[in-house]
Amino acid sequence: MEGAWRAEGDGEPAVLMPCLVAVDVVPDGRRMRVSVRGELDYGGQLLRRDLDEALRRSGSGIDLDLTALEFCDCSGLNVLLGLRQRALGQGKTVTIRGSSPAVERLLDVTDTRDLFAHPGLDDKATAPTARHDAGPRRETEQELRTEVTQLRRAMRTRPTIDLARGMLMVSFGLSPEAAWNVLVNTSQNTNTKVHLLARDLVSTIHGGKLPEAVQKQLAAEVAKACRPTSSP
Repeated sequence: MEGAWRAEGDGEPAVLMPCLVAVDVVPDGRRMRVSVRGELDYGGQLLRRDLDEALRRSGSGIDLDLTALEFCDCSGLNVLLGLRQRALGQGKTVTIRGSSPAVERLLDVTDTRDLFAHPGLDDKATAPTARHDAGPRRETEQELRTEVTQLRRAMRTRPTIDLARGMLMVSFGLSPEAAWNVLVNTSQNTNTKVHLLARDLVSTIHGGKLPEAVQKQLAAEVAKACRPTSSP
């Protein structure tokens, strides 16, 4: 599926945003194997209906194959986190069975990898083993509570990160991917979590100041992103 969706601001006319992502859904026993390809960003909200339908049709949840996902930002991650949250409400799971380098980096810098890890339980377990399930079941319940807490914390930080990225896009004329790379590279080179860097950057709107080392690194990354490609 590929298309476009409209984003509206307060008193602002609707803006047509591209959706350059597609999904393939294949039943796999009690689970659904969902392959996502293309670019998962703001327009990924259009996938919610397809993902929710795959979740509804599954017996125990969804296994995501993201190896063909060329680009994924925080908005795209929000789509996956929202799916994870809805799955938990249905007693199901969402796991990532394969991912591209872009997804790997996003999961690392946002500390959300564990939210999509396979619980390690055999979905084909049947009644004869029920008498041995008391311990694993308690562990699973604790894991789910931990995941819900992590999920809520991750989703709280997404708007701030997206706002900081928007600031970089507007201020320096960067593309969504370039602005995201500026945040990620600055985060890695200053040993600062992305959501904390985004929070400090947003605070500059109200007179806050970035630490000098962070400010220098951010300026260097912006300059690198703005640097025109040299001709042969």
